[in-house]
Amino acid sequence: MKLVTAVIKPFKLDDVREALSEIGVTGMTVTESRGFGRQKGHTELYRGAEYVVDFLPKIKVEVAIADSKCDEVIEAIRKVTNTGKIGDGKIFLFDLLDVIRIRTGEKGDEAI
Repeated sequence: MKLVTAVIKPFKLDDVREALSEIGVTGMTVTESRGFGRQKGHTELYRGAEYVVDFLPKIKVEVAIADSKCDEVIEAIRKVTNTGKIGDGKIFLFDLLDVIRIRTGEKGDEAI
């Protein structure tokens, strides 16, 4: 099993949800976050005063999947979030040792 974590632009969340639903992914966890990478934030103008925004709004999407769906999920996320501009985000892949559904006690792939 794998845990796919994608840090994306907020306006791409619905596209990611739809793309993952189309390939059979039934659940995900979404967290609002802030951060920066190579773009190092940006400067904004507010009421005539200029200020630097270091941490940009991001969305973190986490999906637990079976090993067999790994490449399909990563490609679906990459395809819908790619704008070709800096700040598109990153996808991280982690091994999952086990997953346990609290309600039924199911383990492993059955719990996903």
